[in-house]
Amino acid sequence: MVPATIEVGGGRYEYEDVPGAEPALVLLHEGLGSVGLWRGFHRDLAAATGRRTVAFSRLGHGRSGPPAAPRGTDFMHVEAREVLPAVLAALGIASPILVGHSDGGSIALLAAASQLPLTGVAVLAPHVFVEDGGLASIATTRAAFDDGALRTRMARHHDDPDVMFGNWVGVWLDPRFRSWDITGELPRITCPVLAVQGTADVYGTVAHVEAVRDLAAGPVELLLLDCGHSPHLERRDDTLAAVAAFVAGLTAPSSPPSAPA
Repeated sequence: MVPATIEVGGGRYEYEDVPGAEPALVLLHEGLGSVGLWRGFHRDLAAATGRRTVAFSRLGHGRSGPPAAPRGTDFMHVEAREVLPAVLAALGIASPILVGHSDGGSIALLAAASQLPLTGVAVLAPHVFVEDGGLASIATTRAAFDDGALRTRMARHHDDPDVMFGNWVGVWLDPRFRSWDITGELPRITCPVLAVQGTADVYGTVAHVEAVRDLAAGPVELLLLDCGHSPHLERRDDTLAAVAAFVAGLTAPSSPPSAPA
């Protein structure tokens, strides 16, 4: 399937739309991700759930157009409250199930907290605050990009790898971002949440998903896996099964009330 493009708010977004039943699944990628870098996980989800499944690349990622300006430290809030609702409206998607990875998981949580109509949210290795260990790993990733090896790999998937990477690392390593913390917004999440976290994730500890479990107002299911930052790639079958079961639980028809004895 070849990704298409759509114009939203003056920007050109790459997306892939796999047909299926509603409510749709909408995938939100990580900080260095894109439609292609889901590695077909969105298509696997569509096959496993029978749901319409949409993945799109944020501006500056994949084959989407360039961002109008460098990102600010509030970019995840902007994506959740402005960009995502506009993309959903343009694609005719109502009350989706969001599936977000890393930064995309944070965006999904912020969207749920903003009371965007959602059926549910599945997050893979989301961030809800900043940790020293995660920043150290990001600094190591920047060194790999500057050395050229990571840039070469990213250039296969992004039209402008320098803009893509600069926007990501520029936010995360900005000293003003050190105080970024969305735990205060989690109590406004009322829809069901599945939170998946790798126990060997160098970008974040299990404290992030535990905060979601402890603070969200709606039901939260936690799944810890022996893997790193990308459960959908490193433990693909387990993650796929967990998300598919979560979706099935959200979309199962309600049982009629029992007749009185």
